[in-house]
Amino acid sequence: MNQDAKADVGKPRYTLTPVSLIAAVTAVREYGCQKYHDPDNWRKVEPQRYKDALYRHWLYYLKGERYDQESGLPHLWHLACNAAFLIEMEGEQHERVDQREGQAAESL
Repeated sequence: MNQDAKADVGKPRYTLTPVSLIAAVTAVREYGCQKYHDPDNWRKVEPQRYKDALYRHWLYYLKGERYDQESGLPHLWHLACNAAFLIEMEGEQHERVDQREGQAAESL
């Protein structure tokens, strides 16, 4: 295939992500939005609570319990959503550190 026609080498291929993963996280997010009435509520929670929740869902799954009793959704879906929150929070933390380091370098 000719790269001159469409130069996309090195660009992320988001279509490699399974649609089922996106649907799972979306379902958990919709449940959370109904429960907490705020789509950004998850940003008000400290990361440790998401680590604990992720681990809890993983342990239930390992014990053979497929579905969360409260939501009725699969534990793996909750685990994926908690992981997504942590990934997002980690990314935001790195961005803030990078910005501070850039500002410090500018002031030299």
